[in-house]
Amino acid sequence: MRQSADFGTTPSNDASLVCGRRGRRQIRVFESALRGATLLVVAAFAACAAAAGPRPGATAAAAGFPPDEIADGAGLAAIGGCAGCHTRSDGAPLAGGAPVRTPFGTVYGSNITPDRATGIGAWSLADFARAMRTGVAPGGRHLYPAFPYDHFTRVDDADIAAIYAFLMTRRPVARATPAPRMDFPFGFRPLIAVWNALYLDDARFQPVPGRSAEWNRGAYLVEGLGHCGDCHTPSNLLGAERSGRPLAGAVLDGWYAPPLTAASPAPRPWTADTLATYLRTGLDAQHQAAAGPMGGVVHDFGAARPSDLHAIAVYLATTMAASAGAPRADRGAAANRGRPEATALFAGACAGCHDAGAPMMQQGRPSLALGSPLHEATARDAIAVVLFGVSPPAGPAGPFMPGFAASLSDAQVAELVDYIHARFGGGAAWRDLPALVRQVRKEGSGG
Repeated sequence: MRQSADFGTTPSNDASLVCGRRGRRQIRVFESALRGATLLVVAAFAACAAAAGPRPGATAAAAGFPPDEIADGAGLAAIGGCAGCHTRSDGAPLAGGAPVRTPFGTVYGSNITPDRATGIGAWSLADFARAMRTGVAPGGRHLYPAFPYDHFTRVDDADIAAIYAFLMTRRPVARATPAPRMDFPFGFRPLIAVWNALYLDDARFQPVPGRSAEWNRGAYLVEGLGHCGDCHTPSNLLGAERSGRPLAGAVLDGWYAPPLTAASPAPRPWTADTLATYLRTGLDAQHQAAAGPMGGVVHDFGAARPSDLHAIAVYLATTMAASAGAPRADRGAAANRGRPEATALFAGACAGCHDAGAPMMQQGRPSLALGSPLHEATARDAIAVVLFGVSPPAGPAGPFMPGFAASLSDAQVAELVDYIHARFGGGAAWRDLPALVRQVRKEGSGG
């Protein structure tokens, strides 16, 4: 994904705003991008001078916000995934510092508590709105576009004000964010002005006539605060989403974020109700459990308003309306033939939960045949699930599966994934599995 964006207030807090999920996407940077860097640097000076204006505010009140506005902001911040990117695993909420490794270097989620020295406590609402919509922080400093201001520019004034009210009423935490460590030439901020000129469409969301208010609300959240395209839309060489391919699927931290279109690999159709359940709990009886980065999204969504999650589901159900297939029957006998090692691996590591007679299956958990990973053209997700497991996305009572990265070799994982696909999956046989296992293992471990 794109590089993270700074969201700090002082030179000592050169903080990297990673409020968007694209800070984690693995983008392949080709030599052509570097060869063009020199020309971009020259062009950037002129563009930067035009883009950076005076600071539009001076101070921010930390109290006096209406309770209803704060509550609205809490739900909207959950849709935006703010806590997921701005909270270290061992840190205070929203205080930043979580490292994000990218092909462009390492960046850090910034402190977005109302601390005046190291957070955003000195920002006015106008400062905040400008950063959200144009990617320009107080003082005219450009934010790295992993902060998805190209999505947040769709957000209306009332919702931006509500998020501001929520953030400004959190507990201030004095914690400076480490400066990003960017590879040359990506640390040269004026380049971002060129990126903005090429890719930023500073336009608000416009409702679609003839669609219901709930459908339009869902579209507004998907295209705006939810920034679903950060993970589900493929990117170009400079990290911008490819035009003409919205929600068409993309690779993220070794995982594959599948298409949210008619090309969805789900073997059973998604409906608004099943999607709403999945977004709220991370599990649906017909579609398996949320895993990888989507698990974190579901965790964030736990604080969102159910009505907003249902609106998102209503919208996405229409984008995937023609994607239904049919799960194939368990082909255990055929899969067992010629795969003695894989058959033994499945019996030892998987059958206790996933065989038809297993207690979990008797309790109504979905069959492996209903999971999208086994119906995708790539084995990435199936490999990642075996290596890294599934953590409960919506609390300790959610679905859990241990990862086997420490106990299975690359060759064993390849054998096991090939077996599971042959037994439960659909589509053509996956090729070159050992090499892909090595790659997914490396990407998922931050290598």
